[in-house]
Order: sequence, then C-alpha cells, then structure tokens
Amino acid sequence: MTSSSVREARRALGRRLREIRKDAGLTARELARRAGWHESKCSRLEHGHTLPSDADIHTYTAHCAAAGETADLIAAARGIEGAYVQWRRMERAGLKRVQQSVAPLFERTRHFRAYQSWVIPGLLQSAAYTRAVLSTVAHLRDVPDDIDDAVAVRMDRQRILRSGDHRFAMLVEEWVLRTVIGDNDTMAGALGHLISVASLPSVSLGVIPLGTPRSGGWPVESFTLYDDVQANVELVSAHLTVTQPGEIAEYSRAFAELSAIAVYGAPARSLITSAIDSLG
Repeated sequence: MTSSSVREARRALGRRLREIRKDAGLTARELARRAGWHESKCSRLEHGHTLPSDADIHTYTAHCAAAGETADLIAAARGIEGAYVQWRRMERAGLKRVQQSVAPLFERTRHFRAYQSWVIPGLLQSAAYTRAVLSTVAHLRDVPDDIDDAVAVRMDRQRILRSGDHRFAMLVEEWVLRTVIGDNDTMAGALGHLISVASLPSVSLGVIPLGTPRSGGWPVESFTLYDDVQANVELVSAHLTVTQPGEIAEYSRAFAELSAIAVYGAPARSLITSAIDSLG
C-alpha cells in the first residue's frame, strides 16, 4: 500500500469514528474523559494521524453505544496497512510470482463470483490471450520477462474449473468481448475458448449487452468475490483486498444487481459469436 493510500484509508476510518461520536451526541473531549484517554487522542484517531487498536475501537463504540459497528471497524483498521498491494511491488519479483501468490486463496474458495469490465476473466482466458495481457503488463511496468512461466501457472490454475465442488459465476460487459487484445486471431481464439469453458457444469457466464439501461447494475471496477470472505478489486495502480464484512456485502449486492441485467445461455453465446464474426 502506498503511503498516500495509507493516509487516505486512515482518514476515511477516522471520519467514520467521528460520525459515530457525533451520532452519540458526544464531544471529543467528553468521549476522551469517559475512555480515560488524553483529550488529544480522539483528535488523532478521527484525523487519521493514529490507527486505532482493537481495544481503542471497543472502547470507542462502547461509549458511543455503537457496539454493532465494532466488527466492521476492527476489520477495516486491521486491513488498512495491507489492503492495497501495489502492482509494481508484486511484479518486481516477476509475473510468475504474482500468479503463484493467489494459489492458496483459490484452493480454499468454493464459490467464485467475478465481474470483469476490462478483460475476459483470468480463469476463462485462452493461453494466447493471457500471453497478450501479461505481455502488455510487462511492457508498461518494466517487470522481469518471465511471461512463459506466468502463462503456464495461469493455465495450470484452470484445472480448478473441472475439479472439486467449486462454483464459478462470471459476468462480463459485452464491450470486453469486442475489445481486441493481442490481434484478431488471438481474440477469436479467446472467444471460442470462452464459449467452450462456459459450457462446463461448474461455470455460469453472464454477458451484459451493450445498450442495457443502467438504472441498476452500474458499470464498476473489475472485482472478484471469494466465498463471502474476501473481495479483490482491480485498480490502475493497485490491487485492493477487501475483508471488511460491510464492504464485502456491498460488492455482493453490486454483483447481484449486475447479474440481474446479464443474459445467459444461448443469448450469451450469441453475443460471443457475434463478436467473433465482427473480427472478420
């Protein structure tokens, strides 16, 4: 996590603490008195200068009659220092290492829910498409050239689609199907592969058609939900890991809204086939 991201996350947590205190009708001085703290401690916590400990949060919510907020606040505080992992920091050791780093998470997850507004979901990518994506990453970020090894790890991971009791609910925007990654041949092969893996019993693939009214299911950043335990969000400069129950619930609701406007089965295959035909 970058230093600026840490500061902003601390400020956001501090703002939430301040809201809770004000909702309780307490001044910062009065809360500090009740908690037995130096009167400047509330200010440091609420302005993000100090990250609260678990004990601080328990004390804060107890005196503000907000015990229901305790678990989410503790999860947020614990996650701040490790919530963002800069892509550059991860990739410095090579793209293969990045791919290997998620193996334990994939092994313990049973229900995967992924929404992609940028590229075909990794688990559903063809080898050539993955190579094109990772080659772009390597070029833009000047990381070690271990693309062959990284592609091999990604392809080996796809065995999970055909093993165990895993379930995969995947959503893509139609423009993902029409955004050419690599070249036309690479894209045509990737779309053909997508049709194939979408037919697996463990996989549900939804496509959100272009032109769909978006009163609900607003396009957002790409994200993956691992059971109801963790969400990974893809940003331009960082990889955000969300573990706070309240935030995971928000991503779960967003996924449900997006799922409701997607098409599945034959209509989804028709959109993929149309995208293949447009390649000429």
